[in-house]
Amino acid sequence: MTLPKIYRYCGRNFTSHEIEIIQKIISQDPIRTRSKISKLVCRTLEWFKPNGGLKDMSCRVAMLRMHEDGLIALPPARKTVPPNKRSRIKYTQDTAPGKPITEPVGKLLNLKMSQVSSKDQSRIWNEYIHRYHYLGYKTLPGAQLRYSLYSDSSIIALLGFGAAAWKVAPRDQFIGWSPQQREQKLHLVVNNARFLILPWVQSKNLASKILSMASKQLPKDWLQIYNYQPVLLETFVQIDRFEGTCYKAANWTYVGTTKGRGKLDRLNMACLPQKKVWLYPLRKKFKELLCS
Repeated sequence: MTLPKIYRYCGRNFTSHEIEIIQKIISQDPIRTRSKISKLVCRTLEWFKPNGGLKDMSCRVAMLRMHEDGLIALPPARKTVPPNKRSRIKYTQDTAPGKPITEPVGKLLNLKMSQVSSKDQSRIWNEYIHRYHYLGYKTLPGAQLRYSLYSDSSIIALLGFGAAAWKVAPRDQFIGWSPQQREQKLHLVVNNARFLILPWVQSKNLASKILSMASKQLPKDWLQIYNYQPVLLETFVQIDRFEGTCYKAANWTYVGTTKGRGKLDRLNMACLPQKKVWLYPLRKKFKELLCS
């Protein structure tokens, strides 16, 4: 008996029959957009997020790769993405350098971590990150939360959290989960993708204080927005730039170093900078929850 062929995209297995279903949905309406197709495919194949929403973006990426592999034929894209979206961000006076802040964290007044929610707050967060973070601005993947940290009315730091990396050997070995468990529970791990203290802020112990505040606030906010709580935080610290001292001071655990391959390296070229992997449990029995 011949087993049905399985195709794997974006962490999901697709059977040959499901590929045929996707192609049928595409062919039913020639003027249907890729966005509408992905939503319909999610509903038909029951591909949902943990909070019940459609895994629309993952589906769109999966279908694009199926298209590239010759399994399906997508209609032409209606919109073209600018080759460098970052270049569209213009600097304004809102993010101009401020007055130097040198007081230790204990003397900073009214520290507050505020979730980015409005369109204007989002614009300012993006602009700060693009202007002062060495990685610049990129849209965070998957479920996400962004924060601005204030002292009185002034923004002094910014954080961004998004979807965890699919495969990270040091992290996965530390957790001890199987590939199947990782596939089912990866949404319970959240990546600290951006952490920026503005250049004119030189406050002793501020970085570890911010990480401590974030570890307390993020689970509650995540539950309110996505209807579940993550159990583990991860981050990657580029070795040739930083030591990760603030993560160590905030009781994060160093678990190893990446190989510098990146998620798109299929030829083992290892051309990206190596990074230290740091983890922070949000629950005491996080390993049991992730490996159950």
